[in-house]
Amino acid sequence: MNAGFSRRDFLKGAALLPIASALPASSALAAAEPVRRVGGPQLKVSCNAYSFAKQLGTGGKGPLSLVAFAEFCAKANFDAIDPTGYYFPGYEKNGLGVPTDKLIFELKRRCFDLGLGISGTGIGNNFTTADQAARANDVQRIKKWIEVAAKLGAPVIRVFADTQMRAETWQSVSKGAKRDDVEKWIADDIRECADYGAKFGVTVGVQNHGDFIRTADDQIALIRRIDSPWCGAIVDTGYYRATDNYGEMAKAAPYAVNWQVKQGTEGVENEASAPTDLIRLLKIVRASGYRGYLPIEILSSRGGTAPKDPVKVVPEFLAEVRQAIAATA
Repeated sequence: MNAGFSRRDFLKGAALLPIASALPASSALAAAEPVRRVGGPQLKVSCNAYSFAKQLGTGGKGPLSLVAFAEFCAKANFDAIDPTGYYFPGYEKNGLGVPTDKLIFELKRRCFDLGLGISGTGIGNNFTTADQAARANDVQRIKKWIEVAAKLGAPVIRVFADTQMRAETWQSVSKGAKRDDVEKWIADDIRECADYGAKFGVTVGVQNHGDFIRTADDQIALIRRIDSPWCGAIVDTGYYRATDNYGEMAKAAPYAVNWQVKQGTEGVENEASAPTDLIRLLKIVRASGYRGYLPIEILSSRGGTAPKDPVKVVPEFLAEVRQAIAATA
């Protein structure tokens, strides 16, 4: 028997099961608190499909199919893939289109054949806009993609709390609304999605990616306001906006239901000057007791620099992450 988990530990835990099952669903321990984990950190690496954004193409119109993407990831020795919704045929940026069941199940079966898990998925949304109809439309889109996630076997779906419109801020798209009012819009919308996710066994993850969530405190405050056991944090290592971004990651890590591991900690524009210290990051992940997938995502440089070749860069970054996992074990 594992020396770290004795028969006495098992019996003690089993004795508590009736008590745990008697707790109401609204228990403070069940919602808006750090994830309760046991067993110590157990880490696997996934590849986010956004790394191949240009090759996959919006709506699956690129030269690379999601099945071919999965096969590449299997050859590269990933543990799982994270097939972002943007790259499925049938995806609509502002509409309610979803892929056919045939396509969903073909990808799911091929991943099974390849020994790959499906660590999560995600779509775009904008809950900071003052346009209530647009927010309501995004809620319905997320609900439809929650159903897709359930069919895929993806345990979590990423949504944004931030403004996802270039050259806009949450202040501008909210038409000057107070921050507390905007936070309420976001919380109400994501809570509705989380309630729907509960019906399908899919957790909603709130990703820090934009300008409304700049710190872990912002992220945690929103999650607490949502107050659902079916909602947690997606810790995006490249998009906190603080003096000590590693400190922000450490604060958010206990709430993590998934991660997005980037090559830099201060956005793609600053990767050269602020590359991710993977050893430091993995120590943070391990200290939180996180068990699950670490999806990695490479970003194409903006401006005049040459775009990254994911066929080359993704396996290189995977090797670096695996080395950090081994070095911190």
